[in-house]
This record gives sequence, C-alpha cells and structure tokens, in this order.
Amino acid sequence: MNFDEIIDRHGTKSSKWDLMEKAFGVPAKDGLAMWVADMDFRAPEFLQEAMRGLIDKANYGYFCGVEDLYQAVGWWMQTRHGWAIDPDWITTTYGLGNAIAMALQTYTDPGDTVVTFTPVYHEFEVKIAKTGRVNLQLPLSRQDDGTYAMDFDAYEAQMTGAEKMLIISSPHNPAGRVWTTAELGQIADFCIRHDLLLISDEIHCDLVLPGHRHVPMHVAAPQIEDRLLMMTSASKTFNIAGARLGCVIIPDADLRSRYQAFHRGLDMNPNLLGVELTRAAYCPEGADWVDALTAYLAGNAALFNARVSEIPGVSAMPMQSTYLAWVDFAGAGMGREELHDRIYKRARIAATPGHTLGKGGESFMRFNVAMPRANIELACDRLAEAFADLQ
Repeated sequence: MNFDEIIDRHGTKSSKWDLMEKAFGVPAKDGLAMWVADMDFRAPEFLQEAMRGLIDKANYGYFCGVEDLYQAVGWWMQTRHGWAIDPDWITTTYGLGNAIAMALQTYTDPGDTVVTFTPVYHEFEVKIAKTGRVNLQLPLSRQDDGTYAMDFDAYEAQMTGAEKMLIISSPHNPAGRVWTTAELGQIADFCIRHDLLLISDEIHCDLVLPGHRHVPMHVAAPQIEDRLLMMTSASKTFNIAGARLGCVIIPDADLRSRYQAFHRGLDMNPNLLGVELTRAAYCPEGADWVDALTAYLAGNAALFNARVSEIPGVSAMPMQSTYLAWVDFAGAGMGREELHDRIYKRARIAATPGHTLGKGGESFMRFNVAMPRANIELACDRLAEAFADLQ
C-alpha cells in the first residue's frame, strides 16, 4: 500500500490525463490532472490477483455465479456500514450514471421535475436533461463552520407540485459533507411531504475520512423505504470505474419490480470484469486497504486545503469525505476567465469549474487530491505562484 508511488499515466488512455489538454488547454507534457474523479494510485494486489485469475482461465465467455457478487455486496454493507440487506434487493447496472438514467425513465415522464440540492455532481443535471425531465435546483446554504447544510424552510417555498423525484449525493460531491442521521431524516420527511421518490447516490460511502461516519439512507430513515433507491458501486472506492458496474439496492418490492422490469426490457446483464473486480474488492483485505487509503487521503486533504487557504481571498471547505477539495475563490476578486487563466495556464492544473455543478458553485473550483503526496505539494506550489501577486 505505497500511496506515495508516482505512476505516469500519460498516454495510457486515461480520461483524466489524456483529455485534460482538450478539455482545459492544460498541457499534457507537464500539466497536473485534478479533475476527473479517479485516483492516481496503483491497483491493490488483491485486485491484481483477481485479474490474473481471469487471465489464467483463458476464457472470457458467458458466465454464471453472479450470486457471489450479491453476497459480497451484502457482506460489505453489513460489516462496513451496519446495513443488513437482502441480496434480492440488488440490481446491477452499467455504472451509476446508467442506473440514474434508468430510474428517471422508469418512474417519471418527460417534462416531470426532478429536484437536486446544488452545487452537486454535474451528471445529475446531465441525466435529467438527456431524459427530457426538468431540474429544480435548490441551493445548499453555508454554515458557520464553512460546510453546507440544507434549508428546508427556503425549499418549501420553491416547490410547485410538479416534482416527482429527488436525487441526492451522500456523502456529498463536491463538498465532501457527510450528512448526519438527523439531516437524512429531514430529507426523507421532505420526500414524504412532497410525494417524491428518492435516489440516494452513495457511491462515495466508503471514502469517509477518519473521525466521520457514513449512515446509509435506509438505516437513517427507514420510513422512506417505500420510495427509496440506494445506489452504490466499488468503482470510486477501488478505482475500478472502467469495469462499469453499479449496484441499485431497492428494499421495497413494488418499487424494485418496476425497476427490474425496465432493466429486463433493455436485456442488460453485468460484465465479467465488473463482477470479478467488485467481488474481489469487497473482502476483509479490501477493508484494510480502504482504511489505509482514507488515512492517506485525509493527509492530502489537510495539506492541500491549508495551502490553498493561504491565498488571500481563497477558502477551502472542510472535508469530511471523498477526495474532492471544494475551493471558494470568491474573495480573490476576479472573474471566471481570469480565475481559469491562473489555474489552467499559469498553474497548469486541470480542475473542475464550479459553475458546472449548479447553483451556488459559481465561485468554486473542485480539485481531486487522490494522488501521491509529492504531486499535492507540487500543485500547492504552482497555485501559490499563480496567485503570488495577491500577497
């Protein structure tokens, strides 16, 4: 578990590294990729062993035994998050983007309104738009400690009755908030009050930093069971997004049967690579690796946030989870074009512009800190130099 090892990912068909020049004009030669949410660490040995097992069999044809995957997911949820699930609740999908799109098409109609708390993962809005639905963005508010909170009094005034679904990010992307049990209960009650189905995207549930604890929505608010779809995947935790496998966990039988009927109509089945890697990840050795990973990420987050907050007018939101630093440049006194020029051209860092994550993100940038510590230090040095005239 050497997270300090620097791996050159240039020219490896990595979206994060090989597309940053096209996306932001950050030079491939010496740019730092801090945008796409994947990690720059070597795959752990237990995943490599699973891959070697597939190679040794020398057969990539039709396969069975998906039940072992469901058992592994159930074991992981019980041991890591205290949630006892029935394996029959699980439906596999082609990643969680696909899972959300199918949920929108299963339970809503074109023109229906879907609610999100913003800023939030940009693909929520993208999927809502692609399926012909309308996105109602309810902005999160800032607390005294700098973290986000939900303002349900303000939200009540914005609801029209046309809303059919709410999609939340738990833990929150981009700000890393770990919602408390009380907050999750408020979300559940809000959905019940407004007759909303709830998609709880919990893909970052394992990437909780020391001192914090993720609570699954079903555990926090069992009253929401008959309108809840919980979505998760090993893809973020173990950096296996290329395996394209997500899990939709639906406790309610009627809700589940509707989703699975739509799923069957598309004739979709999980792929061999996704099944084997996920099954191999959800094990005791995987749990130990995640504990080491989150401790390392906490160190990266502390270093990065402290350094960028030294820039006059810049503040980093406290991180409780994920590996995504959410940095507010509002006080730096510059427009978006100048801000991007300093980060993309002067610092040569590819970061995600906050305005693409919805209302409330306009003055922010999102930086991925899941990389060796030496590259975090390099990024901090570059940002300090790019904004040195503000000192």
